[in-house]
Amino acid sequence: MPASPPPPASRPPPGVHIREANAADLPRIVTILNEAIIHTTAVWSLEPTSVAARTPWLADRQARGFPVLVATPGPDALPGEVLGFASYGDFRPFAGYLHTVENSLYVDEAARGRGVGTALLSALLARATAARLHVMIAGIEASNLTSIRLHQRFGFQETGRLRQVGRKFDRWLDLVFLQKILS
Repeated sequence: MPASPPPPASRPPPGVHIREANAADLPRIVTILNEAIIHTTAVWSLEPTSVAARTPWLADRQARGFPVLVATPGPDALPGEVLGFASYGDFRPFAGYLHTVENSLYVDEAARGRGVGTALLSALLARATAARLHVMIAGIEASNLTSIRLHQRFGFQETGRLRQVGRKFDRWLDLVFLQKILS
């Protein structure tokens, strides 16, 4: 499969700044993630998380060289002004997958539709390319057309659909896998 076309403009839209996350961002990251856990099928966890649970996650990602990025309304924004966050990490824990990562991306409900997801995904792809990774995977619940379309705009292609592999809100969920070949 040939490399996918380049992503849309890599410059964040006005009013969106992308930077590395730090521990002071964790309360907002947890709030955004918990909103997705409680109200959506974007993440299949059933119980809200906490700053205490996400602290080792952030430390592990950073220690392993995986980016954890936040979108803010400007370069001088306060930690409480995080609009969304994104990261990538291991696709599978085996050496043969060393050059493949899986992304995750969450945008605060009030910031959706303002280019935050586009800015975060663009920055993640730039980091993955600079790290000489070969493939990025996205696992998305099949009815989350906004996220699927976002990834498709960046050249991700659907490569698989696992039917009824998850359950949340008393219904079965399908998982769509999309991938982008980076190099």
